[in-house]
Amino acid sequence: MSELKQNIKNHKKIISIYGLGNVGGAIAASWLRAGSKVIGVDLSDKLLKDIKTGRSHKKEPFVSEVFSKALKTKNLVLTKDGVTASKNSDIKIIVVPVAITRTKTDLSNVISVAQTISKGLKKNDAVVLSPSVPPGTTEKILLPILERGSKLKGERDFSLIYNPERIFEGRAIQDIEENYPAIIAGLGKKSTLFGIKLLKIISKKGVLTMSNLATAEAEKLFEGVFRDVNIALANQLANYSTKIGINFWEARTAANSQPYCHLHYPGTGVGGLCIPVYPRIIIESSKKTNIPIHLLENCREINDKMPKKCVKDSLKFLKQFKNPSKINKVCILGLGFRGEVTDKRLSPTYSVVKEFLKNDYNVYVHDPYILSDDELPSNVTLSNDLNKMTKDADLIFISTDHKIYSKLTEFSFKNAKKPVIIFDGRNILDKTKFKHTKIKTIGN
Repeated sequence: MSELKQNIKNHKKIISIYGLGNVGGAIAASWLRAGSKVIGVDLSDKLLKDIKTGRSHKKEPFVSEVFSKALKTKNLVLTKDGVTASKNSDIKIIVVPVAITRTKTDLSNVISVAQTISKGLKKNDAVVLSPSVPPGTTEKILLPILERGSKLKGERDFSLIYNPERIFEGRAIQDIEENYPAIIAGLGKKSTLFGIKLLKIISKKGVLTMSNLATAEAEKLFEGVFRDVNIALANQLANYSTKIGINFWEARTAANSQPYCHLHYPGTGVGGLCIPVYPRIIIESSKKTNIPIHLLENCREINDKMPKKCVKDSLKFLKQFKNPSKINKVCILGLGFRGEVTDKRLSPTYSVVKEFLKNDYNVYVHDPYILSDDELPSNVTLSNDLNKMTKDADLIFISTDHKIYSKLTEFSFKNAKKPVIIFDGRNILDKTKFKHTKIKTIGN
């Protein structure tokens, strides 16, 4: 056992984690599972209360259970006081969110936490940054703040590491501990060596070491950029397939049987704070170098337009079977940004709702996991009662690929208006179970 691992297990080295949300909570839980003492820092009174009552991360397996156990053994300490947490810890991990708009990356959360940490930073401490950030952030923004506030020198007095989170919601701990190697880069050799020793403690797949901080920051963004571009390609090919009368899904399955082809799924849009966000960070960064990456801009435009396109296609299909003047109610299935998650941030469903409202339809949204939402317009009803939401619906529009929807049959919509018209924006339905239903699917 390495000296660092032994010191962490013996609580001679204490870890503080800044930000206990979806990502930070999973990271904190992984360190607690490794035997560490963790100081969890978050400014949300509600989140801290939920952690104490075991209700904080119910959709992320094991996290709440780990927290409850650690609170009883006092291996987890919760606080809003980031300065004291910095003073009382040796390793500080920053996992606060980075806000992204269409034109700007907002690093204010990272900057604020760095300023807080700097007030308690000591010699031989280590600071680890985990959010997805523009290349150059750790060294050009974080480092000066830490040095200025602590009067210490990076690499000489403290270690500075970038270690991007690499998790898939719903299996975060498994991803951290088992599924992927940890990516790390350090300010210098000392920081890098410390980062390698640190992350090997919780990452069974080991560590991939980058040559510098900016390269590690870019690597994380490239993961999401690849997926966004691939989805845009799939959306274009699906549209092309529809136009020339071929089945995209059949062609995709055959194409992907070749090991060098990995076409993604087309769909109603791309949501969440990862895939649609990372390209914008790269686009913003590239423009500062006067080398704009037009491919990413085009792909973002394609994916951003998919909700509007799908609504247009669904209404065109609907009007083939029903009198346009008598169309009244639309039921949208799924608010989560993807299947099996309660996370609705940047969900394409919001754009789908907006487009239907523009056409003066009454809009109802069903989601099995999300029971309330302040972002939906007040005239839109949200419920997990499928029968209630689809009652008298002229159109059923599938926006999210929740597994429950793949089990639906034509008898699931017995209260919808006849004939039952479905736009399957995720190709999730088993069409053999809908012999008397009209179904339109992207790329088919």
